[in-house]
This record gives sequence, structure tokens and C-alpha cells, in this order.
Amino acid sequence: MPGLLAQRTCATVRALRTSRGMAVSVVATANGLPDPASSHNRPDQMAHSTKSGSPKRYDVYGLGNALVDLEYSVDDAYLRDMALAKGHMTLVDESRIDALAASLDEHEPKRRAGGSAANTVFAVHAFGGRCAYSCRVAEDDLGRFFLEEFGNTGVATVGTRDGQGRSGRCLTLITADAERTMTTFLGASAELGTQDLDEAAIAGSAYFYVEGYLASSESGREAAVEARQIAELGRGRTSLSLADPSMVINFRDGLIDMLGNGVDQLFCNEEEALTWAGTDRLDIAVAELGDIAPFLNITLGARGSLAVAKGRGQFAPGFPSQAVDTTGAGDIYAGAALHARVNGAEPSAAAGFANFAAAELVARHGARLDHVADYVQIKARYQAP
Repeated sequence: MPGLLAQRTCATVRALRTSRGMAVSVVATANGLPDPASSHNRPDQMAHSTKSGSPKRYDVYGLGNALVDLEYSVDDAYLRDMALAKGHMTLVDESRIDALAASLDEHEPKRRAGGSAANTVFAVHAFGGRCAYSCRVAEDDLGRFFLEEFGNTGVATVGTRDGQGRSGRCLTLITADAERTMTTFLGASAELGTQDLDEAAIAGSAYFYVEGYLASSESGREAAVEARQIAELGRGRTSLSLADPSMVINFRDGLIDMLGNGVDQLFCNEEEALTWAGTDRLDIAVAELGDIAPFLNITLGARGSLAVAKGRGQFAPGFPSQAVDTTGAGDIYAGAALHARVNGAEPSAAAGFANFAAAELVARHGARLDHVADYVQIKARYQAP
């Protein structure tokens, strides 16, 4: 129903006013990414711009769960039979994940090293950035698989490699409408803590990025807070993703702890933004979230996204795509946006590139792309509108 979609987009654009009565201007994205041929953009010559102006060792230091995604195609009846909330992430215990896996025994899943922040960091690296990732895995097959996939691509992993119990995994269930429903057993990731941080690497990064999923874990929250404080002392920028509506609903206090007095960059989707603000008006949500972060990106599905920079919002239109799997769209969006911002792109230009990357991902199955070369090709094909 493209007509209704276009009407809704226009209505959203017209509605963007802050609760203080100040108009948030909305214009189409026109800026391109910085010239990839310039020395500023070459990975081997990046002198990253930060608040202090000093060069940084890494573009992004990420903190989050280390999960192996097991992707299955299912129908809506399966979700109903298993009492799973469609389109949301549900944390489950070991017995529940084993029971669900057993019910899917006749299906052959596709395995990928993942987790929300892991997917974002992988994207930044694959687009040409330099990254490190703090995580925790057990000494088992899934843990070794995760570390091998990341290690083979050149992402530096920091943290515990021989944690107790089993490594985390996520059953990602894709229905015919391309919607993803996730059930996650955190396993060793549930014990992710301050001992898994590398203070020097955090202080030496242009951005510290953390996933909101850590709000569900006390030790994870503590690690996120400490890492944010280290980044702030090192004059790096801090960035957080709200991750999922269930996190906003069930772990809001934990997210507030992680956000502290605010972060530099906040990522969320429309549902998460509206849920956070307790409203059905996006302009109100923009105003409230703008008090948390001067730079805010709100994804709007196929319509595109909003890039709000210090109170001024710019609408970046989406790109045509035949979606088959929306898993990881927000993760690659954040990765593309961070990569562009590190390399000097304006917020609106970064949002345009991020929209393009997300549109490319959802046309394929999986929470991230299979190979670094796939990301390189996306970056090469991108033409700013």
C-alpha cells in the first residue's frame, strides 16, 4: 500500500515538533560520504577526529554479547504454538533454548557469529574501520566458532575465552513476511563484566559502542557504565543502541544506568523511541531522546530514518528493497553510520549510507552479511541521493 506509506511518511515529517514548540526541520538527505580516495578515509591513514583532536587506535570499541545466531525459517503457527512474541527478542534459560532447538531439529540452521553490538562492530570493520570487541564465551564449540569468525576477519576480541557453562546462542526465527523473532540464551555472556574490558583500548578508540541488551545483566550494566566512563575520560565519543522494545519495557532502569548523564550518539527504531517516551507522537519522542544524546538516529523501517543533530532533524529516505529477513537491520545501520561519522560524514549523510546498507542486508537472509567483501561492495555501490 505505497499510497498510505507515503502519506504516513509525510505526516511523520510534518509532525516533527519538539514539546517546547520548536520546529525540528526535516529535509531530504543530499550530502555524500567523504571522498573514499582521500587520505582521511583510508584505513591506514585515519587520524580520527575526537573531542581532544588526538589520533585514536580504533574507530570503534564495542561491548556486548557474544552469540552464535542459528537462523531458521518458520511460520506464524510455530510462533503461536511456542508462545513466542512475534518481532521481539525473548531471553530464555538453558532448558527453554534446548527445548526450542529440539522442536526445530528437522531444520538445518545457518550459523553466524553474532549478537547486536557484535554485528555492528563487524560492519564497521568490514566497511574499512578498525575495531575491538569485548565479549565473553565458554570453552566449547560455539565459543570457538565465534572467536574464529571474528578473528579471521581481523576484529580484535577482548575478554574471557574460557567462561563457565555454555556459550550464548540466539535462535532467530524468520517468517514469510521477513519479520524476525528471537529467543536468546546468554550463556557465558550473562557473566560479561568489568574484567572483560581493556581500558587502554577503550581510551584509544574514537567511539565506544554498547548494546542495550546488556541492561538485562547486572554485571553487563556495570561493565557498560565503567567502559562509558573510561571513554569519556579518554575524550572519546560514546554511543548506545536501545536494542529492542522489550529492553525499554522490562529493563528501563538498567538502560538509564548505562546512559548516565547522556551519550554522544543514540540509536533506536521508531517503536523503541515511542515506547521510551510513552507516546504515539514521534516529535515528543525526538525531544525526549534529544535530551539524552545530541546525535540521535531513529530508524523508520522501509521509509528510511531520522538523523537528529543537536535538535535539528533530517529525514533520510529509504532505498528500494525486497525484504526477506529484517534481522540485524538496525545493527548494520548503526555500523554504517558510525563508520561514516568517524570518517567525517555529516549526520544526514551517514544516515543515508546506513539506510542503503540496511536495505541491502534485509534483501538477504541473515543478521549480517557473509563476507567482508560484501560490505566493501555495498560501500562501493552507494551513491548519495
